[in-house]
Amino acid sequence: MNLDRAGPEDAERLAEAHAAAFEAPWPAGDLRALLESEGVFALTAATAEGPLAGFILCRALAGEAEILTLAVAPGHRRQGLGVGLVETAARLSAQTANALFLEVAADNPGAVALYRKAGFSPVGRRPGYYARPGGGTADAIVMRRDLNT
Repeated sequence: MNLDRAGPEDAERLAEAHAAAFEAPWPAGDLRALLESEGVFALTAATAEGPLAGFILCRALAGEAEILTLAVAPGHRRQGLGVGLVETAARLSAQTANALFLEVAADNPGAVALYRKAGFSPVGRRPGYYARPGGGTADAIVMRRDLNT
């Protein structure tokens, strides 16, 4: 698995990977706009077969960093790819930030476990943060990982 930087020109590929990973994917235009924003970076994980296995999108600004999204294709889950993307993003973020934050859906135990394994701890909760198909919502767990400690 190769990790590479991605830029605004990769927005379509990222949108396809996001759509494979989530019920409510982010459109290419939104991803492109984020990648053109200050402090935002993306890392992709590709296989020899072609389509992206996954990617992480982060923002590091003003001494703090945030994982905006982490998408891993269903066929590549539970193989260490997500943790590898998070660890690499944490190393890059540590160059300018002292803490890395994220929000994760409380009803996604696999993702919560991944982030705990990567050294994140819960620091808050946002009730009803994620809309769900059919009109329901899910809380977001706000998690933090200290960098440079």
